[in-house]
Amino acid sequence: MNILLQADEAARILEEVAAQTTEKAGTMGLGDLIAAGGWLMIPLALLGAASIFIFVERFLAIRKASELDMNFMNRIRENIYDGKINAAIQLCKDTDTPVARMIEKGIERIGRPLNDVHTSIENVANLEVSKLENGLPFLATIAGGAPMIGFLGTVLGMVTAFMDMSQAGGTVDISLLSSGMYTAMITTVAGLIVGIPAYFGYNYLVARIEKLVFRMEANSIAFMDLLNQPVE
Repeated sequence: MNILLQADEAARILEEVAAQTTEKAGTMGLGDLIAAGGWLMIPLALLGAASIFIFVERFLAIRKASELDMNFMNRIRENIYDGKINAAIQLCKDTDTPVARMIEKGIERIGRPLNDVHTSIENVANLEVSKLENGLPFLATIAGGAPMIGFLGTVLGMVTAFMDMSQAGGTVDISLLSSGMYTAMITTVAGLIVGIPAYFGYNYLVARIEKLVFRMEANSIAFMDLLNQPVE
């Protein structure tokens, strides 16, 4: 019975601390909240900055790679039918996109067996996709790791609060437990603030890459059909 009463008393005290901590947090500035979160806020801040950098850098790279003149394949077809192979290669170099580099490799292999041409195009496509996905695994790691770091802060904060409670003996000062509760609550929030945008950002970039891959496949098929068509 005494154990249950002590547990109820501890739960009541923690509830009071949490309520007081939440109320006090509303009057604190952003810098004070970050400082109250403890040392775990440093890796969370670094991960947050890294996720923003990776997302912006990859977004710009994928957007640039997705830009392609709608008449690109028509101009390639005209140059090849006219026998202007060098002009077609130069057009690919001037376009400077994954699709153009893929088609350029195919043009350079004209005259070889179609299987060799198709293999060369696929190899270039795989390299281009690998370049586009650079940094995405780390972004996915941030999406999963940041909330775990926040949860670690929650556990450490609760351990600190209980240790302070046990050291206080029979008299528990609410302010004595506030530091542990701050760490427990703020690191959890910070971990979610970093992890959730990273998760959505990762999936958005993956969707953009998949869309670009479909376009690359469509242009690859169009180029192979071009080589199979008789010259009129």
